[in-house]
Amino acid sequence: MDKNRVEKLVRELIIEIGEDPTREGLRDTPARIAKAYKEIFEGYDSNSELSVQFSEDSEVVVAKDIQFYSMCEHHMLPFFGKIQIAYAPNGRVFGISKLVRLVEKYSKRLQIQERLTKNIADELYSHGVKGVAVMAEAEHLCMKMRGVKNDARVSSSAFRGIYENQNQKEEIVRVIQNRPLDPV
Repeated sequence: MDKNRVEKLVRELIIEIGEDPTREGLRDTPARIAKAYKEIFEGYDSNSELSVQFSEDSEVVVAKDIQFYSMCEHHMLPFFGKIQIAYAPNGRVFGISKLVRLVEKYSKRLQIQERLTKNIADELYSHGVKGVAVMAEAEHLCMKMRGVKNDARVSSSAFRGIYENQNQKEEIVRVIQNRPLDPV
């Protein structure tokens, strides 16, 4: 990202919305936004974070309530929430922090929630696990502060491998949501 170019574009935007970029409160805004955007959109510079694996056999690994912040590609406004990831290892497990980094890799881009969920599931599944379940719930400021002006939360999910089977899908969703098994 070209920091100077972003600063110039932000300055032009400030002028276009009818403000004075030289007034005290706005003077440093272009530089602050350029710095913030470098951090917010660092997902474009991220490589695969799943290279660290350990030999270990486990039936399922679940990482819950992974916080994320992203920017809607339609309005460039934030959406944010939590992601649950479950995967069935195939003799190897990932470092838990790698799952958080995977979420950051895809959330720190212009994005839509459905693709974010799918990207995480696809990359994790591409590393040889038996199955992956990714569930996301988010609040979208593009829906809260403009348009319909509604506080609805949006949920999305993606299932790969063994979790595409309906029985396995229902079981892993119960595990993720901490719901007890149905009585026999």
